[in-house]
Amino acid sequence: MSSVGARAYQAARLEKKLRKQADAVMSIAIEAIGQGNLAEAEILCREILKEVPDHFHATHVLGLRAFDGGHFEDAQFLLERATMLDPRSPDAHGNLGAVYFALEKYKDARACQEKAIALKPNCATSLTNLGNTMLHMGLAREAIALHERALRLKPDYADAFCNRGMAELMIGEFERAGQNFDRALSLQPRHAEAIAGKGMVCLELRHFEQAEAALDLALALKPGSPRILVQRGRLYLTLSRLQKAAEDFDAALAQSPRNELALCWRAQVDIMVRNTAGAMAGVKTLLEVNPQSEAGMALLAACYANQGDIATALVHLDAALAIAPDFPEAIGYKIFVLDYLPEADFVVQQAARKYWWDQIGAKLPQRTLAPRNLDPDRQIVVGYVASEFRQHSAAYSLLPVLRHHDRADFKIVCYSCWPLQDEMTEKFKACADVWVEAAQFSDDELADRIQADGIDVLIDVSGHTTGSRLHMFARKPAPIQVTGFGHATGTGLQTMDYVLADPTFIPHSARHLLAEKVHDLPCLITIDPILDVPPSELPMLRNGYVTFGVFNRIFKISDEAIRVWSKVMRQLTGSKIIIKNGLLDDPLLRDRLVARFVAQGIAEEHVICMGTTPRNEHLRAFANVDISLDTFPQNGGISTWESLYAGVPVVAKLGNGSSSRAGGSIVAAVGLGDWVAEDDEGYAAIACRYAAQPEYLAKLRAELPAQIANSPAGNVESYTRRIEAGYRQFWRDYCASASASGEVA
Repeated sequence: MSSVGARAYQAARLEKKLRKQADAVMSIAIEAIGQGNLAEAEILCREILKEVPDHFHATHVLGLRAFDGGHFEDAQFLLERATMLDPRSPDAHGNLGAVYFALEKYKDARACQEKAIALKPNCATSLTNLGNTMLHMGLAREAIALHERALRLKPDYADAFCNRGMAELMIGEFERAGQNFDRALSLQPRHAEAIAGKGMVCLELRHFEQAEAALDLALALKPGSPRILVQRGRLYLTLSRLQKAAEDFDAALAQSPRNELALCWRAQVDIMVRNTAGAMAGVKTLLEVNPQSEAGMALLAACYANQGDIATALVHLDAALAIAPDFPEAIGYKIFVLDYLPEADFVVQQAARKYWWDQIGAKLPQRTLAPRNLDPDRQIVVGYVASEFRQHSAAYSLLPVLRHHDRADFKIVCYSCWPLQDEMTEKFKACADVWVEAAQFSDDELADRIQADGIDVLIDVSGHTTGSRLHMFARKPAPIQVTGFGHATGTGLQTMDYVLADPTFIPHSARHLLAEKVHDLPCLITIDPILDVPPSELPMLRNGYVTFGVFNRIFKISDEAIRVWSKVMRQLTGSKIIIKNGLLDDPLLRDRLVARFVAQGIAEEHVICMGTTPRNEHLRAFANVDISLDTFPQNGGISTWESLYAGVPVVAKLGNGSSSRAGGSIVAAVGLGDWVAEDDEGYAAIACRYAAQPEYLAKLRAELPAQIANSPAGNVESYTRRIEAGYRQFWRDYCASASASGEVA
């Protein structure tokens, strides 16, 4: 035998001996694992790999130890090597898939798990693990099928029941999801994920107290679980407990920095606490993790909208809808944001509302109504569904109407859909014959209650805004459904019969575009007289220059409006502008707003920004304003009324869509039609003309509150009678139609 052959022979004998020894040591390591001596097993496996670097079992066990210790990158390296050492090991492929899943590399996880199943088709664990991966890839129905295969193999598999419940939760099968979580808990009562799943079902059904109890228990059983923390944070976010929500999302991100849901909802918190810079940073990270995140696109849209960049916001919303055409939050927010786009006319606005109906509303089952007493003159039961029975702009237009309702002719039922209450809520409660806390009612539960209450005329206050219950209105639980008071620009719902407006707000030429029939009022909204603000001297008389005021949301301030306002200010030497809105507490938004004026040649010191103040201070701030400037294309509503009651006239302009005609509607309705322009030039001319007439402004400032109170739009009692006349006519028309069709009480 040659020397080379001899050396090879000796090496082979040595390797065989080492492997035999390694296998013996591996047996000891496995025994140590069985006894729970994991550290000892790890030491033994490392010793094995020093002598036999390609030992599969030692590599595999060390990979599992790294995974259990949360060292995912080390686990990935070791388990990838294990699959190369033994490509036929289903366990190695399955465990590598689990590592990829933990690293949120779902495509890689799927490939490994499918390989494991190909090698060992009847492994229930591999099937349900693949189901979890499919769920995270958005393939819920495929996930359900895999969990069902696992359960056929192992009918008492608690994890598979839990995982099937999670998949059913994703597709909106809440009852079936709850049943699966219950099955899991019957087999394993302390199954933290199943308890969390129950909490998630409760959250979807708006049963917030039960959701909180379940999620707290799940975290007690599995402290620090990122997935459970994210869901509890989402609950807190829904309940506007923003500090607690932020704490849960931050805790989840500390352990799982790439968790999409935590990144998404943490950015939402930042938006709500007016930290736009923080929100944008969070969304940037989210889109790095998942460039196709429709939620990330929608959040980015909100960040740009808050800065007044409506066009860019809409680009991101369209990108979100290209990814997920039925994403309700993006559809609803696009409807809202389009109101701020100058070129979005009635055609564009109503097309967006129709899109909501086609994608969402039309797919919801409508209710069958029980026959009712069709006496056209009987007391009508009116139900108001609102998330605005609280400190909210829409509350100021709704409260005076409820306060002045004729209780002999109308029974008033209020369905309060916001989880929090305040002093304004108590005022609404005093106006209701029946008060229903509906914040924790699911859409079906709320529809059930409305039918049980025998509501004849059901009023939507929220429209397509935060807290909307349009999913419930799509079910048509009442014979007559009306939208108004809050976001009365039409809903697009084929189940909504009427919208409360006026001929200026929705002109006759545009009414064929709406799903609803328009019922005209003296003005689209009214408010109670503001009596607690003392009269004030015209500031111009003491200052020697005109001070304009804009007390609206700053994302209503378009570039077009700033150009017109700046043109006026350049013409009026020394003029200043006060802009007041809570979002100006955000330094980023404040600085960017001022910079937009500076770019138009207005000195920074002539732009005065004011943030959040109590309402009485807010109203007193009008004492420093000579003339208010309405925003466009999205006009002010309550802020316009407040300015007028303070004696400060408002320059308004009529636009192409309903949201751009609200200011003109209000200003004209109180007898100031000559303050309403048709175009930018007319708007600027009105501002300049009246700024040169201090004596007239001083006289108007003193007389305007009484002038408003005597107008049909400002006299809240007569205004309410007009609304009631509408309700009565709606009811009579329904009775006539129902009688003709053979409906019997």
